[in-house]
Formats: sequence, structure tokens, C-alpha cells
Amino acid sequence: MPQVRSDLERLVAIPSINFPGYDQSDVQRCAHACAELLAEAGAAPELIPSSSGVQTVRADIPGPPGSPTVLLYSHYDVQPAGDDSKWDSQPFEAEERDGRLYGRGAADDKSGVVTHIAVLRAFDGAPPVSLRILFEGEEEYGGDFEEWPTIRPEVFEDIDAAVICDMGNVDIGEPTFTTQLRGIIEGVVTVNTLAEPRHSGQFGGPAPDALMVLIKLLATLMDDEGNATIDGITGSDWDGADFPEQAYRELTGVLPGVPLIGTGSIASRLYSKPSVTVVGLDAPEVATAPNAIIPMARAKISVRIPAGVDAEEATEALARHVRTHAPFGIEVDFEPGPPANGSAVPVGGPGYEAFAAAMQFAYGVPSTQQGMGGAVPFVANLLEAFPDLEVLGVGAQDPLARIHAPNESIHLKELRDSIVAEAVFLQNLADSAS
Repeated sequence: MPQVRSDLERLVAIPSINFPGYDQSDVQRCAHACAELLAEAGAAPELIPSSSGVQTVRADIPGPPGSPTVLLYSHYDVQPAGDDSKWDSQPFEAEERDGRLYGRGAADDKSGVVTHIAVLRAFDGAPPVSLRILFEGEEEYGGDFEEWPTIRPEVFEDIDAAVICDMGNVDIGEPTFTTQLRGIIEGVVTVNTLAEPRHSGQFGGPAPDALMVLIKLLATLMDDEGNATIDGITGSDWDGADFPEQAYRELTGVLPGVPLIGTGSIASRLYSKPSVTVVGLDAPEVATAPNAIIPMARAKISVRIPAGVDAEEATEALARHVRTHAPFGIEVDFEPGPPANGSAVPVGGPGYEAFAAAMQFAYGVPSTQQGMGGAVPFVANLLEAFPDLEVLGVGAQDPLARIHAPNESIHLKELRDSIVAEAVFLQNLADSAS
């Protein structure tokens, strides 16, 4: 663990933010650091550039002849830190507090990177199965890598199981497989009603206010209980582990007295039912707004869709809803964004059983299953291209990790147990195949 922590601190110190406006040399620097750590662990990595220049780190480590081949995946790019004043320590200087290591990327997903490196070290660079390690740098913003299952299928054709170490446990000490991921669709709706603003006293009444038209339209996306109401986008009840309501309230920062919306269990609302969010709104600012009828307003709509709902069809359903529910017969414009399918991961195969037994060994308790509200397009694309491949969504993240938020952190004991579980999984899989 001292070496693991040192590796993680080294990677956290590199602000590998693959977003427009950030220094891309830091992303390249992190790719090289990952490659150096793999080399120190006994691998011979190569750096494969995407069309944007961002590099994927690949290492193939042969196991005994005839042994299974396991893909170990993680990503080294991170979200922007945001407002440094909201962090209790510097976002790119790892700091330990109360058994957690804080820093941007400490959990998502440099914890996954160091997990795979630690497992390789545990076997002195000679694992009991063949390994293909892929560390990508385009997960957070998007890029070529998510399309690799289609554009580079040869990378995955000989894989027997894929370990996606970009997930986490339902709670600390409760080993968890992530077996369902929601997808995402989005689009921008624009309302134009006047050529230019007009005095609200002289002309208000018959002339439609574009913002009021937009508000009435957006309100149709949700029923009175808070459920999504877009025809053609359906959901179901989640039958895995539920998400405790009090923990959910604390983690999301829902204010005291504010009710939660929607129906069904918390887990169902997070994993297996659609949710609608207006993530952006263009309208006059309150501080400088004149008393005038607003001629144009627009909003960006984001819809999380359950696994099994086709993202392109769902985008069409959203566009249809927006156009048919515009009030007063006013035509609106809808510009769709890029869709991403969700994915449901089959369970019960030899890889799953080997990893479940490894989790029992490492954590001392049986494993459970959870969904994930966010989209991971690579996983959906991998399952679509290779439907018979066992995909195992695991990792050391936990509900307190605060990924994508200030004060991101990883629980160091959870990281240790996650590493032990992955190492024992490889041995279990080798033993079952021999």
C-alpha cells in the first residue's frame, strides 16, 4: 500500500483535464506517467494516439499458455477542479484525512489505474492469466476511445473477461458489481416569438413571451410527482440493492424540508427509470432585465435513459415531445445532442463467479449489485460489439468519494480491498480454467 499510495499521489499531482481550454501537455504527461508505472511493474507499454492526440496506454502481458485473457480498463483523465475555494485542500496535491486520500482524480479514475498496476506488481509482472491493460484519456470529455470496440475490434476479439475499474461499492465495506448503466440524450430547444423586445406595458398580453412559452413547454416533461413524461422512454423497478434515502440526501445536499421527487425506490429513480433535467437556460439576467416581452429563450434538456432504451429513438421521442407540447401552437426549434446508450451487464458467468468469490475473500462479506446513474459510452459500445463478453464493473469508489465535485477522495482501506479482490480474481479465473 505505501507504493500504491505513492503511485496515486504522483498521478493526482498531474492535472490531466482533457477539456477545451486546458493544457493538453498535462494529459500527455499523465499518459507517460502511467506508462512509466506499468514499465516499473514489469510491462512493456505502448502509447497509441487518438485523432486529437490524446494517448491510450496499452500493455499486453502474456500469461501461461492456454490461460484466459482479461482486459483491465481504467482512465487517467479527470474532471476540472472547479472553484478551488470549495476544496478543503489543493485539488492537485493529494492529502490524507481520516483514512481518505483527497485530490481530483483520486477516485475517478486514477484509483482504477493504480489498482491495475498494483495487481500486476502483486504477481511480479507474471500474472496467472494473460492481461491486456488499457488506460485511456478521453472518458470525461469524449473522443475516439469510446468507439474502439467498433473501429479497433481486434483489440477485444481475444478477450475472455473485461474488468472495468471505474465503478465502486454501494457503501464502504460492501463489495459491489455495477450491472446497469443509464445512457444519456440531450438537446437544445429554442423559442422565438418576436423580432425584438417590446415594452411589456404597451404590448404585453396578446404577444407571447418566449420565456413563458418555454417554461410551459419544459413543465410538460415531468408529471406532478416528478416522473418523466416523455412517450417512448420507459423504465422499470430496480431489483438490486437500494440506495438509503438519508445517505442520498446527505450526498446530494438536498436542503432540509425539501422533498424528493418521483415514485419508486431511490435506486429505481437513479438506475432504471428515466430522469429529466434542464441543465442550461438562456434568458435575460434578473439584475439587468428590462420590463420587456422576451423575444427569444432557449434551454438545454438532459435526459438519463435506462439500459435497453435505444438512445437514438429516445432522442427522436424527446424531439417529438418538445414539438407537440409547445403551447399556443407556437413552433419551436430542437437541436439534438449526441446520444449514448445505457447498458445492462449479464451476470453469472465464470468471470463473475470468480470475482464474486474474490470479493468475499477480500472484504469478508458477500457481494451485491447496483446500477449507475451516469453513462459510460465505452461500456455500452463494448457490450454492443461483443454481447457474449463478460464485463465486470467494479472499483474502489464509494458514495462519499464525491467524484466530479469538490473534495473528491478515495477511502484507502477500500482501495486496498479492491486491489486484493482483483488479484484474487485473476488467480481464481486461472484456477477454474486449468
